[in-house]
Amino acid sequence: MEYIIDAQGKKIGRVASQAAKILMGKTATDFARNKYPDLKVKITNVSRADVTNKKMITKEYKNYSGYPGGLKETTMKKLVADKGMKEVFRKAVYGMLPINKLRPRIIKNLVIEN
Repeated sequence: MEYIIDAQGKKIGRVASQAAKILMGKTATDFARNKYPDLKVKITNVSRADVTNKKMITKEYKNYSGYPGGLKETTMKKLVADKGMKEVFRKAVYGMLPINKLRPRIIKNLVIEN
């Protein structure tokens, strides 16, 4: 089953939490935490989402390599310039999924379109 979420004029977190809930299978009647739900979510109009200029400058994504001094920080503005708004939504949904072995399989069911 495929769900379509329109992101036009909506905040990133609201759309991401709705998508994560569907991807985990919480909207299905046969929900179980250890089961892989075969549900697909398509998010459309991500380039028209409601993002303020202050959020673009202050929101930081951190990546740590594991080595001393290996912390890299990227602002949302730079991430959007490099990879587009799709990556911002993918990171938001990925962060809202439970950290377990199903997480990489579940995120493959997410399709994001401009």
